[in-house]
Amino acid sequence: MAPIGREWAMAASLSGVPLSELGGHAPGQAAAVTTSLAYGAKLVMDRVLAFVLLIALLPLMAAIALIIRLETPGPSLFVQQRVGFRQNIFGCYKFRSMFQHVQAENDIRQATRGDARMTRVGRFLRRSSLDELPQLLNVLKGEMSLVGPRPHAPGTCAAGRPFAQVVPFYDRRHAVYPGITGWAQVNGWRGETRRAEDIEERVRYDLEYIYNWSLLFDVRIIGLTLVRIFADDMAV
Repeated sequence: MAPIGREWAMAASLSGVPLSELGGHAPGQAAAVTTSLAYGAKLVMDRVLAFVLLIALLPLMAAIALIIRLETPGPSLFVQQRVGFRQNIFGCYKFRSMFQHVQAENDIRQATRGDARMTRVGRFLRRSSLDELPQLLNVLKGEMSLVGPRPHAPGTCAAGRPFAQVVPFYDRRHAVYPGITGWAQVNGWRGETRRAEDIEERVRYDLEYIYNWSLLFDVRIIGLTLVRIFADDMAV
């Protein structure tokens, strides 16, 4: 199948483009994104903005950490192994949203609606996405970007099968740095992946983002994230 061109991909309706066609896009084009001067500028700006945001949000983050410690015993931060750029494994920071005795670093079970493992504070943090704020540290360390495909835990499944088995070219999404927010998330694809469609649509949007990346696209996604962060009822 012939790879789709940049202009065609941007103009086409996502719902009308078979996922197999997006996966058939030349892999070299996805890899070339990270070697461009513009993408290099993005990574520099990521670190600068992450530093500024960490300073500005320090009082809020300190308050969240204190509330977590007051509600349940255990650390405020939780670190889970995630797959990042070029499939490198890194420790992804989050505010702890579950009881400590049921939340392990290598536990890949996804949070679900009404999950008994979750604390009351944790439910609010996940609903508001405030649990993701510590990932600014990952951005500062050069492990993540502000915008990009969301990093997943190794071995996470959809419909009982690992993501890479559901979508054969799933690993193409690792051609860029993972993000705190992404094109799939602002289009409503977040939360647990019970069905194959849940990961197929995420990958569809992730590849659309990669093949059409620009700094303006990132700005648009950040704006949409701010608008929708409290309105998304798919978060758990």
